[in-house]
Amino acid sequence: MTRTRLSALATTAALAASGGLLTATPAAAAVSCAAPVWKAEYYANATFTGTPRLTSCDSAIAENYGTGDPAGGRLPKDNFSVRWTVTRDFGSGGPFTLAAEAQDGIRVHVDGVRRIDLWKNVSTTQKKSVAVTIPAGRHTISVYYAAWTGAANVKFAYTPNTSATVDKVRPLAPTGATVAYDRTLNRATLKWAANKEMDQAGYRLYRRLPTTAWAKVSSAASLITGTSYVNSPPPTGASYLYELRAVDRAGNESWGGTDLTVATPDRTAPGAPTGLKAVENGTSGATLTWTAPTATDVAAYRVHVDGKLLDTVTATQFTQVWVDPGTTYRYTVSAVDKTGNVSAAAAATLTTDGDLVAPAPVTGLRATPREDGVLLEWTPNAEDDIKLYKVYRAEWYDDGEGGSGWIAYSTTVLGAQATSFLHGSVADGETVMYGVIAIDRWNNVIEATDPRVHWVEVTELGTPTEG
Repeated sequence: MTRTRLSALATTAALAASGGLLTATPAAAAVSCAAPVWKAEYYANATFTGTPRLTSCDSAIAENYGTGDPAGGRLPKDNFSVRWTVTRDFGSGGPFTLAAEAQDGIRVHVDGVRRIDLWKNVSTTQKKSVAVTIPAGRHTISVYYAAWTGAANVKFAYTPNTSATVDKVRPLAPTGATVAYDRTLNRATLKWAANKEMDQAGYRLYRRLPTTAWAKVSSAASLITGTSYVNSPPPTGASYLYELRAVDRAGNESWGGTDLTVATPDRTAPGAPTGLKAVENGTSGATLTWTAPTATDVAAYRVHVDGKLLDTVTATQFTQVWVDPGTTYRYTVSAVDKTGNVSAAAAATLTTDGDLVAPAPVTGLRATPREDGVLLEWTPNAEDDIKLYKVYRAEWYDDGEGGSGWIAYSTTVLGAQATSFLHGSVADGETVMYGVIAIDRWNNVIEATDPRVHWVEVTELGTPTEG
């Protein structure tokens, strides 16, 4: 059987779709083939002389012409030749394998230097593979094939050697990298141009703070195979640097490409306060203390009791002025940073004393009249939660219509440590009564009219005033 290389120009589209011949043009027309497609030139002799009878673009060199004319009547069945050429960018270059097989002759040149030479008329297919190192950048490969007599076939391929023990050449760093950052979604979308490496395996993406080392953020188990990637950096208010590196199939990693910067908003809450304690403070209130978190941008603390906000403070303590006796309170304290991020809450529980009993009446009260008033002295109460003392003065009244009696009114309030009080009054010889009543920190107190209150009667110095 004989396989015709090109039956008609009308078959071009179908052949292109199948991966064979891409385009075929009569020799009179100029042909341009974009790399990595080969430009094929068919000659009606075995010496590549004269004008090509046919020029085409081939995606691969893999032909079995049999014993027929490969150009649909444009070439002889014997003594014809084909030259394929391609000029392309080999990226960083490195070790390659050139593999050729043909019946009849084949020669392969790289940048004009012959690398394979099997130039003889044979009756069976001859094969040869060579290892070459191709420098970085653009290079031209030329394949010369001659069919003298009998059957004709030819195959050639160039492939990178991806053995990790052989290929030690780093791939080129990625280019054209850009980043777009969505502050609302905290999403950095990176895009870049595809590398020109023939043995490109994928990419790795690295991220770091300006003061830290690079850390890989793409999957550790696999490489990025596309030319885009989405990453969400920690929203701490810091600026992060991204760097993209290419990786070839031998595992070599490129140098980093251009660093890209993303400035994130601060959405990271500070750590929670620690060591929260709630204790009664001896004045019918509760005092909370805690230790600040290690974050340096804490601006304030929110204090809650039973889920309700009590106050926002900047110190690491807070006083609730009044708490009820015999009641359990659940406090929480959260740290708030300068951006408004709120930490987890520290918690503490306080059950207050259940004191609902008023202090006992003051004992040992005595009153001494003086020129400047009446000096009151008493024995302090034994209770340890006395908050203050109230001094009462009672005067006799007679309305002349049958109404008379003692009228008591509070004169002053004294601190918990008081044991005496000078009530300044006019020395007018009046007879009055004094009483002193203790009040504890829960505001428990007996009334002035309580019969347990000890009153002391005293006559002021001076001459009684006419009523």
